[in-house]
Amino acid sequence: MVLLVVVPFVVFLLLAEVGLRFYLSRHTFYDVEMSRYARLLKIDSSNPLVEHVHRPGGRAHLMNVDVRINSAGFRDDEYDLERNRKRRLIFLGDSLTFGWGVEKHQSFEHRIEAQLNERTPTEIINFGSGNYNTVQEAHLFLDAGLGYSPDQVVLFYFINDAEPIPQKSRFPWLGNIRIVTFYWSRVKALVAGLTGSGDYRDYYSALYREGAPGWQNAKQALLLLKNACQERGIAFQVVLLPELHELVDYAFAEEHRRVGDFLRRHDIDFLDLAPFFASEHDPQSLWVAADDAHPNAEAHRRIAEYSVDFIAGATGR
Repeated sequence: MVLLVVVPFVVFLLLAEVGLRFYLSRHTFYDVEMSRYARLLKIDSSNPLVEHVHRPGGRAHLMNVDVRINSAGFRDDEYDLERNRKRRLIFLGDSLTFGWGVEKHQSFEHRIEAQLNERTPTEIINFGSGNYNTVQEAHLFLDAGLGYSPDQVVLFYFINDAEPIPQKSRFPWLGNIRIVTFYWSRVKALVAGLTGSGDYRDYYSALYREGAPGWQNAKQALLLLKNACQERGIAFQVVLLPELHELVDYAFAEEHRRVGDFLRRHDIDFLDLAPFFASEHDPQSLWVAADDAHPNAEAHRRIAEYSVDFIAGATGR
């Protein structure tokens, strides 16, 4: 009797999985692509404060673009530790700095490097990694960045950088099952909509409330970076990237003000890009996809345009 129930159910699941994989081979969804990113391109880090790094030499096709990871674990060209005569910068950040959803040559890192090279020979090493927060970015730099002896470090700060380090799933194998990754995110969205708990504005704002642990850790990480750079004569800057849902009446102006006040108080050079986007009445035109508010190629172009002079003006050794 049990077999009469179990066998058809298993067959149904197998057919559903095959059908969904066929559908997803022709349609792109953010949650599924992020799951594939974690499975195909990430490995555990030996440093628990970094948690994960990219798989050296990894390759994947994600959000309709090809992603290539170099031998050091970065989405960039190969760079020797030994310096040449070019000015060397390291960019720290999360999936926005990584260039999620855009071709490498469309990313603001690539565009800024090209524009700086018009002024003086420059190379930028992109340490951006998806799902990183400021603590992870700081410790990745201490682990791997100092060996490159950069002249300048620029951290691209995003509103979710005050999140705690994400906890690894106890069931990572579920990421290989499409019906789980595809439908689970939709169930969560439905529950959030019914319960009123899914407002991203409330979620992000809560990260910056007095005593919030993630924000406390982010501040400590920023000071750690500042001190590490200062001790070695490395110029250190922070660029605040806007969240692209509401730009005219920016949803996180207060949170940006808090971050800016902290940076100013500790003499950390920074630039807030949110005001540069304040005239954009159609923010979705800057998204990678309808279900993915990561910056698209046009948004990356603007980020490069608005920040290149600030980065060029830094003083280093």
